[in-house]
Amino acid sequence: MMTIIGMTWRELLRKRVMLLTLLLTVVFLLAFWFVAQTLGERLKSSARDMTSTSYLIDSFQTGSVTLTLGFFFGSFVIAFLSIFSSFSVVSGEAEQGVLQALLPRPLPRWRWYMGRWVGYVSLGVGYALLLFAAILVITKIHSSIPSDPVSLIKSFLLFAFSIPMLVSASMLGSCVFSALGNGVFMTMLYGAGWLGGMIEKVGTILHLEEKAIKPLLTIAGLMSLVMPSESVQHRMLAEMFALSEMQDIVNVNQGLGPFSIGLIPSNTFLIYAGCYTAAALVIGLLVFRRKDF
Repeated sequence: MMTIIGMTWRELLRKRVMLLTLLLTVVFLLAFWFVAQTLGERLKSSARDMTSTSYLIDSFQTGSVTLTLGFFFGSFVIAFLSIFSSFSVVSGEAEQGVLQALLPRPLPRWRWYMGRWVGYVSLGVGYALLLFAAILVITKIHSSIPSDPVSLIKSFLLFAFSIPMLVSASMLGSCVFSALGNGVFMTMLYGAGWLGGMIEKVGTILHLEEKAIKPLLTIAGLMSLVMPSESVQHRMLAEMFALSEMQDIVNVNQGLGPFSIGLIPSNTFLIYAGCYTAAALVIGLLVFRRKDF
């Protein structure tokens, strides 16, 4: 299996997927540095006493806004890296004749499939760790960030959790659809989950009547069940800012509009997201084992 994992890493480097991702990440971090610097300078220019309680609260709120913006776009980066690195892993290699040459060898199919899965997930999680740390460091330079290590660890685990979820769904789709069809399918599936999260945010911000907001939240909930990745990101931000404890002191959502955290998923939803990931992985493995090439 280690051979398959190493082959997956080399393949991503050979296809320059990671190189392109890293170059685009540098561009994103430069733009994010400018945003964080602008918000930080605005805070310092309006402050009179940097040791006062009001300044500390304003600094934390500025940092929260900056982090929310950073992770809003950062979640897109790791999502599309997960999807476009794995969407053609089965169908694409079958079309090129790679699987026909590899699978007749004394290599169990489940080892090949799991080796690929571990390769994509491990590389994606490593990249997510670098991106997560970079966003925190840039924000820390210009304002305040949460300092509780337990909250940061929980936040990173939730931030990176979308990688195995999307890779599992993408590899399952690759067993069923063609490479191009699976790429379109996964993009639309992720888009549905993202749209569900946006509907929740907009419904919360507009403060609509119960009769008007109930159908919207129902639709958003169904979309989140189809692809839970966006809702997990909401929980990630809530854990990072200890929202249940800080919301009476600092209104993180103030002024964020569509970038606000929105509704916070429960622990039951996180269990569902874990079952969703495990089911996609197991079903994909079973379909691959019975598939003819």
